[in-house]
Amino acid sequence: MDRRLLSIAELSAYLNLKRSTLYAKLWNIPHYRIGRLIRFRLEDIDSWLQKNKVGAEEFQTKAKKIVHQVTARSSIDVQQIIKRNIDQVKAGEYNLSNGKLDQVKGLGRGVKNGTV
Repeated sequence: MDRRLLSIAELSAYLNLKRSTLYAKLWNIPHYRIGRLIRFRLEDIDSWLQKNKVGAEEFQTKAKKIVHQVTARSSIDVQQIIKRNIDQVKAGEYNLSNGKLDQVKGLGRGVKNGTV
């Protein structure tokens, strides 16, 4: 069994992560502090990786749930927006001046009905 301790640079290469990412996640990674130095044991890292492993089934289940939530929310919002706009057109509340802004030269922003 290799008892050698790894540096941040060595662990970065082993995990294929940036060093800055390791520093940001340090509170969650098993490590040793020797003065100001931070070191890692390979056995601890492998064990930590195994504990934090996400199975393919669990990942797919979570992904499907998120997709379902997003599509359910967005379809409701789209339907509400369409219905509201159709109702406004039917009621005569919407006309071209409500939907288009006039441009005032020099200001670079639109204003309603040409007034500032």
